[in-house]
Amino acid sequence: MTIPIRNLYYLFCYAWERFPEGGVAEVGVDESPDLPNLFAKMLINGSNRLLRRGLDRGYRSFVEETRAPRGKMLLDEIVKGQTLRRGAVICSFDDLTVDVLHNQLIKATALQLSRTRGLQSAMAHELRILAQRMAGVSDIRAQPSLFRRVQLSRNTGQYRPLLKLCELVVRNQIPDQDGLGNHFADILSDEVTMSALFEDFLRCFYQLEQSRFRSVGAETLKWSGHAMNEASRPHLPSMITDITMRSSERIVVMDAKFYKDVLVSGHGAAKVHSGNLYQMLAYLQHTALSASAPVDGILIYPCNGLSTRLHYRLLDRDVQIVTVDLSQPWQGIHDELLDILSFDPAAAEAHTLVA
Repeated sequence: MTIPIRNLYYLFCYAWERFPEGGVAEVGVDESPDLPNLFAKMLINGSNRLLRRGLDRGYRSFVEETRAPRGKMLLDEIVKGQTLRRGAVICSFDDLTVDVLHNQLIKATALQLSRTRGLQSAMAHELRILAQRMAGVSDIRAQPSLFRRVQLSRNTGQYRPLLKLCELVVRNQIPDQDGLGNHFADILSDEVTMSALFEDFLRCFYQLEQSRFRSVGAETLKWSGHAMNEASRPHLPSMITDITMRSSERIVVMDAKFYKDVLVSGHGAAKVHSGNLYQMLAYLQHTALSASAPVDGILIYPCNGLSTRLHYRLLDRDVQIVTVDLSQPWQGIHDELLDILSFDPAAAEAHTLVA
């Protein structure tokens, strides 16, 4: 599947809720030949904005031997170390510093990405300069598990898209066999990673760009049933929609799938992915239990050479299977996604009856 770099940039920006003002791509994005260089440019531009504003600071606890006491004196440590003979004491204190985990992860990612095979030399140099500008931040080894430990506040929300970028980079770095660098995994062929990205992109796009629905977001549905014993209760999976859009006139449940093929071979003809359709029907039936408006569903895939618009009436619910062409100019993607929501199930049914 071929997606131009500029469109990938927009996908990431929407998915990470950091769309550029005026819909303009950052300088240098179009010159990026591939994802590692695109990520390098995004990391450099985003980190430079942080540095201009000033890196976030947080309190950290320190213990040190000093001749100028501050904080809490640790008497046991002073006695053990016999520091008074040297005219010093051991103190514990909290200090405000830029050496906090979210800054450490950005610096570590910049250094790791600078060693990626195939990265343009100018990009690698800028990443190393970026790390040097964060001289007060400790060097750590970035690991995916560390990102879950970061706690951001409303005042540090500007870090969120950068940390999502850093986590994606770290998760997809593969060490070279010689141990001297890394190469980047082919994210576009990873259906799990790209499905999550595609879902986040669509959710944030519709939150920002459409006005027909008052609410857009994932929803947790309650099962129409119950566990028959306590042993069964914890094993019933959660039922969470990718995107549910609600207005007083219509409720749309959208499920995003980033598959290479929208249709699969079956009994001599191309068929819709059965598992996706079963999942959508379960979402629709459970959403309708408490709905105050008609409920219909949309299964949406990226187009891989063949545009698809299918419409079914299943269990008294309208279901569309549609594609969006991510290879076209961005304005075309924008318009196509909004046009998908203009579908009128009632009008379509009336047309079918007349035909």
